[in-house]
Amino acid sequence: MVDMGRVETEAIAKPSSSSSSSSSSAVTTSTSVTETVNGSHDFKINGYSLSKGIGIGKYITSDTFMVGGYTWAIYFYPDGKSTEDNSTYVSLFIALASEGTDVRALFELTLIDQSGKSRHKVHSHFGRALESGPYTLKYRGSMW
Repeated sequence: MVDMGRVETEAIAKPSSSSSSSSSSAVTTSTSVTETVNGSHDFKINGYSLSKGIGIGKYITSDTFMVGGYTWAIYFYPDGKSTEDNSTYVSLFIALASEGTDVRALFELTLIDQSGKSRHKVHSHFGRALESGPYTLKYRGSMW
């Protein structure tokens, strides 16, 4: 089973301004508000062992799901995405499935053993230095 723990997107800042004027000077103000939206998606692969051996670069994909007004999907490569993986590693990606430009997202990808005994964090932007997150997906099909 593959569990994509959290997808957090940041909405584009929506500045608002107001002004007032008097005979001697004008005072203006503006505020920028960035909102975040949290969501999660569980992607279960029943019969995982049967998916091994389908070939390098071949994937299993989740249904699409919505978080933050965008559609997302998870791609799981049981034999790895590239020949460098040599079928030794699995590859796991989150992908933007809707149109969008510069969608900023924080996410955590976690693999969970079907027996429930083990949980392996694949990648997380949460808890990292501010400089290393959020990740920007620039177009439909962008993956990380």
